[in-house]
Amino acid sequence: MILTLTANAALDRVIFIEEFVPATTMRAPRFIECAGGKGFDTSVALRGLGQSTTAIGFVAGYYGNLLVNVLTNYGIDVDPIWLPGETRLANVLVETARARHSHVMIGALPVTAADVETMLERFRTHLPAATWVAAAGSLPPGMPPTFYRTVTEIAHAAGKPILIDATAAPLREALSARPDVVKLNQDEFVDTFGLTGGELPAIVDAARRMRHDRDLPALALTCGREGVIIVTAEGVVQAQAPVQRAINAAGAGDAASAAIVWRRALGDAWAESARWAAAVSAASVVTEGTAEVRFADVEHLLPDVRVFEWE
Repeated sequence: MILTLTANAALDRVIFIEEFVPATTMRAPRFIECAGGKGFDTSVALRGLGQSTTAIGFVAGYYGNLLVNVLTNYGIDVDPIWLPGETRLANVLVETARARHSHVMIGALPVTAADVETMLERFRTHLPAATWVAAAGSLPPGMPPTFYRTVTEIAHAAGKPILIDATAAPLREALSARPDVVKLNQDEFVDTFGLTGGELPAIVDAARRMRHDRDLPALALTCGREGVIIVTAEGVVQAQAPVQRAINAAGAGDAASAAIVWRRALGDAWAESARWAAAVSAASVVTEGTAEVRFADVEHLLPDVRVFEWE
């Protein structure tokens, strides 16, 4: 079982329009409701890959009920922590003519110190059965920026490997605990560490330095069309899947996280883990649901994924 942790969940309402045109009336022929929040989305992708996963997260109100139902329908073992208030709503605007998406976030679900302790207690309860942990996403109001560091320390004390997918202060705070995988997308990496160069070679050089200086086991970057890059003490591997015309690209990075923890749990080397991550991430963009993956799509893409090492 792979355990996921979502502190800042949302219900994704994916609205399909042809193109966003400001100051006009746009008509959406359809919408669907999906899971939002990086940890929950990682669990969604894991289920598409046929893997067992337990998902812990804060939920509340009407949207929280809808979200738990969505997760349950995927076959995810959900352990919701119910709070007063209302779960965030993420309106995901998918422009079919341009193959792009935008988020309009509504609301916030603040937490208390007692709520945080409840989440950590649930985490400790499920941890013995986990092969890997993925803790991911932004933190809600009231949650300390040290949360991911604490979670990493608890996982390591139990002998469990953990992937942290976060940004800004919560990620920087976690680095001292040395998560087994630190995962961001390319833009998040630049912003979180105040980099000036946005070209891929400069980003890879910066990632190498940071991994070395912080003594991190692995740093994974999702880079859109450039695929997935994983930096370890052994070197740098990059995996690129054939570019797909996106239907809904939301959650593609979370699908990559799912593939990484799954393949590492199976004992794959980093190059093979990167290959699967690229294929799974690419497969996720051709489904309508956020982070949804069809295993047949992954199998179709996998032989055409290019994997190579950086000098």
